[in-house]
Amino acid sequence: MKIETGVLTGKSIRLEPLSRRHVDGLAAASAGEKDLYQWSPIPRGKEEAETYIETALAWQQDRTAVPYATVRMEDGVVIGSTRFFNLDWWAWPAGHAQHGRTTPDGCEIGYTWFAPWAIRTAANTEAKLLMLTLAFETWKVFRVCLHTDVRNTRSRAAIERIGGKLEGILRAHRLAADLTPRDSARYSITAEEWPDVKDRLTRKRDGD
Repeated sequence: MKIETGVLTGKSIRLEPLSRRHVDGLAAASAGEKDLYQWSPIPRGKEEAETYIETALAWQQDRTAVPYATVRMEDGVVIGSTRFFNLDWWAWPAGHAQHGRTTPDGCEIGYTWFAPWAIRTAANTEAKLLMLTLAFETWKVFRVCLHTDVRNTRSRAAIERIGGKLEGILRAHRLAADLTPRDSARYSITAEEWPDVKDRLTRKRDGD
């Protein structure tokens, strides 16, 4: 059974559970300069958007991912996508207080990309705030991981600004967007660190 989270609503964006009705919106949002997406695989055109969504929904059905379309509040325009994935379910023994949990113990946030005109706006900050709030305050996860291509200095700086802690470099970790074995910078945020990260994100979103 897939995990349902509903719509996550912020001030400037909302995260809608990804569905087939977002195909055209994703295709339009990704129609930008290729150089902007050299580190992130994104769906180009309607056919790739359809495949992208079907893959994400299959992962959700397998309880390994929760994908979203990122939508601008003011006009309902799709400006990108993001998802929880690698949902981690720990084997708590019978009799333990955590036995029988119905939510993940840990997860990863990734597959995040935005339309060119939405890059460097508050959209990414608010998306992370919405997702991390759900993960830590509703699911009660113990940690959230974020990986990025080790060469993606912009992404690494953004993760570090919100308080993500570098755990190390995973060599030849995943297939990169340029179809080479990717070294990944692995970051994490723990439940104990969440209050500080939440404060940083909230102040950054509000322009403080």
